Amino acid sequence: MQRGFFYAVGAFSLWGVSPAFWRLLRHVPSADIFGHRVVWTFGCVGLILVSRRSWRRVVEAVGDRRILRLEFVAAVLLGSNWLLWVWAVTSDHVIEGSLGYFMNPLVSVVLGMLFLGESLRPPQWVAVGLAVVGVVWLTVQVGTLPWIALVLAFTFGFYGLIKKKLDLSPFEGLGIEMSVLLLPAMLFLVVRAASGDGAMGVGVPGDSLLLMAGGLFTAGPLLLFGAAVRRVPLTVIGLTQYLAPTINFVLGVAVYDEPFDGMRLIGFAAIWAGLIVFSQDFIRSARRMRPVG
Repeated sequence: MQRGFFYAVGAFSLWGVSPAFWRLLRHVPSADIFGHRVVWTFGCVGLILVSRRSWRRVVEAVGDRRILRLEFVAAVLLGSNWLLWVWAVTSDHVIEGSLGYFMNPLVSVVLGMLFLGESLRPPQWVAVGLAVVGVVWLTVQVGTLPWIALVLAFTFGFYGLIKKKLDLSPFEGLGIEMSVLLLPAMLFLVVRAASGDGAMGVGVPGDSLLLMAGGLFTAGPLLLFGAAVRRVPLTVIGLTQYLAPTINFVLGVAVYDEPFDGMRLIGFAAIWAGLIVFSQDFIRSARRMRPVG
């Protein structure tokens, strides 16, 4: 279990420091970064599937029309999430992006209620209510709807909802999703290169290496996360997931000096309070479900 805990911390820490990596490419258009991320992630995941001898399972899965339809939607959601996150990081919106991932567990609970028939316990209703209060406060007092946070939270929330309906390993599913996104990404990159606007080439070796490393930077945390899920209780995963947006938030405030005044703090505090209530209820529920003896 100790090893699994370190795997979980490693995965969420890498996701937490991801703004530092993507900001090295902030002079590159977000769409170009996204296109290369898809291509090189496909390459990394493909090698993983070969090493695990899982490609046959992927081929069998795409033969099922229901799986293919759901994975197509999952690919669109994941691609939208990746593109917006990269744009947010490279456009000085790291703090609002972190808010989206703070909100994600609460959004997932609501989606489970709406689409899976799950019921919310009273503390969960309180947690969701506090999050709604925080979003309304930010919209009214700051003057703008935190749309980046909401889109990130809901795209990843719906992505998780679809994954819950599929009996596929994370890498098999990601292999299908990258296959769906690969052709559009490659066509976009070819057009960009043909017009002389490509971001990769011998003239920009540093950018080329970083863009290729983006695939490894994407697949690496997923490997650690997959290893952690198999070794530690869900409670550990549920709590360590807040490590990533916390690191994002600290980077945005302390390193990138993004605006964060008292009005924003109140809105964030309401959402953080909701997460505290949610986490406490989550821990109590997990303890009650733990077998005795």
